[in-house]
Amino acid sequence: MAPVPPPPPFDPELAAALDLVKDVLSPGLALDEIPTARQGAGMELLGLIDVTMGGAFEAEDRTVPGPPGAPDVSLLVCRPVDADPAVPLPVIYHVHGGGMILGNNRAGVDGPLAWARELGAVVVSVEYRLAPEHPHPAPVEDAYAGLLWTAGHAGEFGGDPDRIVLAGSSAGGGLTAALALLARDRQGPPLIGQLLMCPMLDDRNETVSSHQMAGVGVWDRTANETAWTALLGDRRGGPDVSPYAAPARASDLSGLPPAFLDVGSAETFRDEVVDYASRIWQSGGVAELHVWPGGFHGFDGFAPQASLSLAARAAQLDWLRRLLRD
Repeated sequence: MAPVPPPPPFDPELAAALDLVKDVLSPGLALDEIPTARQGAGMELLGLIDVTMGGAFEAEDRTVPGPPGAPDVSLLVCRPVDADPAVPLPVIYHVHGGGMILGNNRAGVDGPLAWARELGAVVVSVEYRLAPEHPHPAPVEDAYAGLLWTAGHAGEFGGDPDRIVLAGSSAGGGLTAALALLARDRQGPPLIGQLLMCPMLDDRNETVSSHQMAGVGVWDRTANETAWTALLGDRRGGPDVSPYAAPARASDLSGLPPAFLDVGSAETFRDEVVDYASRIWQSGGVAELHVWPGGFHGFDGFAPQASLSLAARAAQLDWLRRLLRD
């Protein structure tokens, strides 16, 4: 293999934020470290999130049927309290991140709730079984079962089943892309858009950006290999990986709902995200791609007040506003 070029520099504001957490956050993760990661302080904080956003939403946990023969699925349903009950609202169906190995339906939901507060939308956030205890297809099938229930029961919580947008970050972004493929191929619920934030798309882990970011940032190729191995076992990187596990494996990206994709220039997933957007265009589809210069993985969560973070969140909200208007 040719020598790996150095990674792009981090944005100065983001580099300063990363420096603050470098002693407690390693970019790598081994399989035997997953139980410890699940006990970290970040996981405890998920239980403290105010999913009503200071009373702006009515929040309810719903238990709905899971995939055939599998356990039920937990959904967090949040509806604006000041919404007109006679007017069905668009639905943001959120899939949480965490490398397929961490998290629950509270993880990352603050972003979709902020959009929904601005736009007048319902948020439904799904909890799925985690790898390695529950390898593929458990996570994506749980998320799809939750989507089926959401589309079929939208009227119960004031949602519009014809205006469902999928959204997810990191592993949740990969699952969001997989849900769009599943819904297309199974003639499932109609979807008006998919919002893929720094999505985890390719189990092969062999892009230039994957090698550039080894040992750097908050999620490197070692952590990525761990996560994909947890999901796929020894199939990871081999010839028989389903596109519903790793959407980058899909040979046909036509017929998908409009996509928003964003990624940092200084992160492991950069090249696979850029390639996925390009292949949507090559298939005649609609995609908006943002590559944030100097951004590391999940930068807007670590440094929400940084200029680049504010720009990224504004772009996401603007895309959603235009999607719902049209």
